[in-house]
Amino acid sequence: MENKIKETKWSIDPAHSEITFKVKHLMIAYVKGSFKKFDANIYTSGNDFSTAEIDLWIDASSIDTGEAKRDEHLKSADFFDVKNHKQITYVSNTIGKQDADSNQELWGELSMKGITKNIKLILEFGGIIKDPWGKERAGFTVTGKIKRSDWELTWNTIIEAGGFMVGEEVIISCEIELVKVDKKDLTMVLEPIAEDKAVL
Repeated sequence: MENKIKETKWSIDPAHSEITFKVKHLMIAYVKGSFKKFDANIYTSGNDFSTAEIDLWIDASSIDTGEAKRDEHLKSADFFDVKNHKQITYVSNTIGKQDADSNQELWGELSMKGITKNIKLILEFGGIIKDPWGKERAGFTVTGKIKRSDWELTWNTIIEAGGFMVGEEVIISCEIELVKVDKKDLTMVLEPIAEDKAVL
């Protein structure tokens, strides 16, 4: 018996994708970071990404800012609390129409530390192309801004010169390359299970 999934499925190519962010440090410069492990289920009607349903998850413990002590602090209960909240998720099925600059609004629910908020991101569609191996690929740039306190990422300290050590606003920047999953890979063949012959 065959169970065929009708939707067009896309997978993230991790070698050509990145999820990055930056936050003000000491009110004068930005510290950048990224998440190294992430994946998603993305379905569309054909190649029409305005119909996309997105279910993205990120391994919170894969955070990397280039400084081991800072990364350990970010994984602690002061920030992401990765022992109790292993994943960050983003779920969306609402994409607006393209504007004159080929940008679209992407609305979805971002969940961190057990808190879910509806946020707006800006999606820039780079196009669809067939690679040298015959695979269809689609490229996107995704940007946005959130307030970390909305997810209770509130740790901070006052600096002597005035102001806070860590900024409130988090700037998100993602480069995503998708690969269309072949139909044969979406076909699941269920083989009959042979009955075990008990030895009496």
